[in-house]
Amino acid sequence: MMKAAPPNDKYFLRSLHQEIDLYDRKLAYLNKYGVFANPADREVAEGKLLQKRAALEKNARELVAAGVEFSEADLPRSFRAHASQPEPKALVHQMMRIAVNRVSQLT
Repeated sequence: MMKAAPPNDKYFLRSLHQEIDLYDRKLAYLNKYGVFANPADREVAEGKLLQKRAALEKNARELVAAGVEFSEADLPRSFRAHASQPEPKALVHQMMRIAVNRVSQLT
């Protein structure tokens, strides 16, 4: 038996946007209130959340590129900020730091 393909309609896109917003809130909570034994544990937890969020973001952007309609009000807060201004440098540096750490762990 084959799995059914996920729906590609505006309601599915809205749920993706809601999940992305949830991961944004989880990341904010982690950065503000998360207590870890060492910085490496924090980066691992943050990396896991960023990885899950990135997959959701990729799917959402693909649906938008495919022409699925959406409401601006349904966009996650992080997407609204991207629409009005360029990506914050802090987020780019944070993602680069995690990527460098992962590469160094592999070698």
